[in-house]
Amino acid sequence: MKTPHVLVAADKFKGSLTAVEVAERVTAGLRRAVPGVRVETLPVADGGDGTVAAAVAAGFERREARVTGPLGDRVTGAYAVRGTTAVVEMAEASGLQHLPAGEFAPLTATTYGSGELLAAALDAGARTIVFGVGGSATTDGGAGMLAALGARFLDGDGKPVGPGGGALAELAEADLSGLDPRLADIDLILASDVDNPLTGPKGAPEVYGRQKGATEDDIAVLDAALVHYASVLGPETAELPGAGAAGGIGYGALVALGARFRPGIEVMLDVLGFAPALDRATLVVTGEGSLDEQTLHGKAPAGVAAAARAAGVEVVAVCGRLALPPEALGKAGIRRAYALTDLEPDPAVCMAQAGPLLERAAEAIGRDFLS
Repeated sequence: MKTPHVLVAADKFKGSLTAVEVAERVTAGLRRAVPGVRVETLPVADGGDGTVAAAVAAGFERREARVTGPLGDRVTGAYAVRGTTAVVEMAEASGLQHLPAGEFAPLTATTYGSGELLAAALDAGARTIVFGVGGSATTDGGAGMLAALGARFLDGDGKPVGPGGGALAELAEADLSGLDPRLADIDLILASDVDNPLTGPKGAPEVYGRQKGATEDDIAVLDAALVHYASVLGPETAELPGAGAAGGIGYGALVALGARFRPGIEVMLDVLGFAPALDRATLVVTGEGSLDEQTLHGKAPAGVAAAARAAGVEVVAVCGRLALPPEALGKAGIRRAYALTDLEPDPAVCMAQAGPLLERAAEAIGRDFLS
C-alpha cells in the first residue's frame, strides 16, 4: 500500500485566511491526528485576488511597482516572476481592495494601473504573462490598461476621453498604433474564472456592476458606453468568453493585446506545478471560503477536484460554509466536505476563529481518511 501523502491545494477563505494560511492550518490539523504524515502544500488561486500570493508560495519571486490605483491615486501593486514567466494580478492595481471603505467609483474607476503592472512585467523580461483578472473595482473595458500601454482614446475634439467606463460614451477614435511593441512578442494568457461577454444581460455591467457600487442607472450608462466602445474597437470580440471579465478588462486584452483566454484555475495549476505534486499524492485536500454553486463554475476547488479525479486520487474539501448537497459534491469529484459552520454555527465567530476551527476540521479528515 502506498504511504499516505496528502496534497493540500486550497484557495483562500476570503476575509479570514489566505491560501497559505489555509495550507498551514490544514497541515497542523492533519499532523495532530496522524503525527508524521507526509503533507505537501500547494496554495492555489483561480486568477482572482490571491493569484500572485499563490505564485510566490510556489517559488516565484515577488516584485512590486508603484502604479495608478482605480481612483487615480498611487498604490503599490505586486506581481511575480520566475525565469521568463510572470504572473500579473489586475486586482493588485485595480481591485476593490484599493477603494476606501464604502467608497465606489463605478463610472470613473480606471484600469490604468493594470497596464502599468503589465509594463513592469515586460521590463522584468517576461515572455509569458499569466494575467489573472478578477476582484476589480472597474468597468472600463480595459481602456485604462490599454492607455497605460500606449493606446490613445480620443473624443470628437481629438482630446483624450476621461477615466472609467462612463467616459467611453464620448469615444470617437481609438488609436492603437502606439501600443508597446514588446506586446507583439509575448504569450499573454487571460486567466479568469468567468466567461461572460462584455455587454448585455450576462455582460460585465449587469452581472458585476452592483458589487462595484453601480446603481441601475449607472449600469445602463456603462452598458451603453461599452457597446459603443466595442463598436469602435471590434464588436465581435465583445462576445468572446472572458471579454466581460473584471469589468471588461478581458475584452481589452483580447481585442488589442492578442491575449488568449483560459480558465484561471487550469492556467494556475499548470504554472504552480500541480501535476507532479498530484503524482505524489494519495489524498488531496482542497477548498475555499464558501463551497456553493459558483464553486462548480470554474472556481479553484472544482478545478483541483477535476484534475485529481482524472488521476484517480481521492479528494476532500474544507470550507467555511457549505451550500452544496452531497450529490453536487460527488459530481464535482469531492468525496466529502468539512465546513467550519458545522463546528461553529455563528458566522461571525466562525470567521474570527477560522484558523483554529480549520485545524479541528483537518484533524477530523486525518481521523476519517488517514487513520
